[in-house]
Amino acid sequence: MSFIYHADRQRGLRWKQYFADHAPHIPFHIWPETGDPEAVRFIGTWSPEAIEDLSRFPNLEAIFSIGAGIDQFDLTRIPPQIPLIRMQEPGIVYTMREYVLMAALGIHRNLVDYIDQQRREVYEIFDVKPVAETTIGVLGMGQLGTAVASTLSSIGFDCRGWSRSGKPQQGVQVFKGEQELSVFLAGCDILVCLLPLTAETRGILNSQLFSKLPKGAGLINVGRGDHLVEADLLNALESGQLSSAVLDVQSPEPLPKGHPFWQHPQILMTPHIASQTQPESAAAVLLENIDNLTQGKPVTGLVDRSRGY
Repeated sequence: MSFIYHADRQRGLRWKQYFADHAPHIPFHIWPETGDPEAVRFIGTWSPEAIEDLSRFPNLEAIFSIGAGIDQFDLTRIPPQIPLIRMQEPGIVYTMREYVLMAALGIHRNLVDYIDQQRREVYEIFDVKPVAETTIGVLGMGQLGTAVASTLSSIGFDCRGWSRSGKPQQGVQVFKGEQELSVFLAGCDILVCLLPLTAETRGILNSQLFSKLPKGAGLINVGRGDHLVEADLLNALESGQLSSAVLDVQSPEPLPKGHPFWQHPQILMTPHIASQTQPESAAAVLLENIDNLTQGKPVTGLVDRSRGY
């Protein structure tokens, strides 16, 4: 029984050491090394390249996404009997909470405007209002969304969340389904997108959605670049419907030279670093899932293919 890791090699070496210390009975290979293909039972990867030809591994039992998302995979190319399991580990949650808190406070305290002013050598002061007077809406209340909403609420923001199921959460006003989306959006001074990328959510951050937000709202996209219709964001910023946007994800990544987002005074971009798995805790979660699979127990992060996440 062996494991193949297909992602950043330096991080993979830390995974390999963790396996050597805690699961020495599982040979660990870093792609393109695979060892004996017939011995491969598990693959951990971010890239679909590792699973382009699964027939090479006739005894494969599971594929693990080493990130929180799985939209990079073509689910039709993974045999239905092979489960796809997305990463759910503390490091992803902690770093996402930190990033969204940073971005939310940056919009709340006009940081994007001050960065632009510094570039233009302008000295202008904006009014400061308490966080309790700013309502932040989290679009997508999965593992990351619930953690982010809890963190924002804990420092005093008026926080609301929207999801398909509308699962209750203490300290957060929760909205459910398509029928409550417009009411949810109408109260969001800052909107955080943490939706999974599916056929239904692709392009959801568009002019129609922006028009339902209060005029001058801020946007934080930490979902996927393809959630956003770029031209609609530019138009919303130009019209004043949106005041600023913090984008950790783009499509493609990186954006090409000369793209209007690079120099836009109301857009702050970061290179898809909002949340990152921590190699040791991620390897620990993955090994626990491997143990559960081999014992026929439930696993965490199992992808529901009918939903696409």
